[in-house]
Amino acid sequence: MRIGLFGGSFNPIHNGHIALGTTMLGAMSLNEVWYLVSPQNPLKRHNSDLLDEDIRLHLVTMALEDYPHLRASDFEFHLPRPSYTWNTLQHLHEAYPQHEFVLIIGGDNLTNFHKWAHYQDLLRNYDIAVYPREDCPLPHWATTMPNIHIVNVPLVNISSTQIRQMIKKGEDYTPFLPPKVAREVENNSFYG
Repeated sequence: MRIGLFGGSFNPIHNGHIALGTTMLGAMSLNEVWYLVSPQNPLKRHNSDLLDEDIRLHLVTMALEDYPHLRASDFEFHLPRPSYTWNTLQHLHEAYPQHEFVLIIGGDNLTNFHKWAHYQDLLRNYDIAVYPREDCPLPHWATTMPNIHIVNVPLVNISSTQIRQMIKKGEDYTPFLPPKVAREVENNSFYG
């Protein structure tokens, strides 16, 4: 199987994340997209807005219930931290040798790709599906690499940071979240 790996904090997951996953399925000929929920990094200063990893995983699982080819994954919860993409991929290959993995990253990550651990190995050995970000032009070298695929994803002009700010200000954030997630956020006063 060909699996897209979409990592992030998903704090919270929103409709843009889901649109991205469903677009990547077709654009990159993927069997599934795994949403790798990133655990809280103990080496970084605590972010009071970051929900516990198990809560974020629960919200991602709820959001994807109606999408059979999109899966929530806690794979990185069981790895040494901080969890680097290259390390995660080594462990994924051990656990799922029958799968081929494709990285899904934003254009902002591609700009800083040279700072990633073992980035040259990643560029040599993996297809990388890049979704452009409105505020971040893609580096010129990206267009010359045969395994970097620029995928135009329907732009949902919202971010998790903006949603958290809307919640704090008492603004209506519900149009940007899957209904189940919006109810869970409201019922538990997350980010409030």
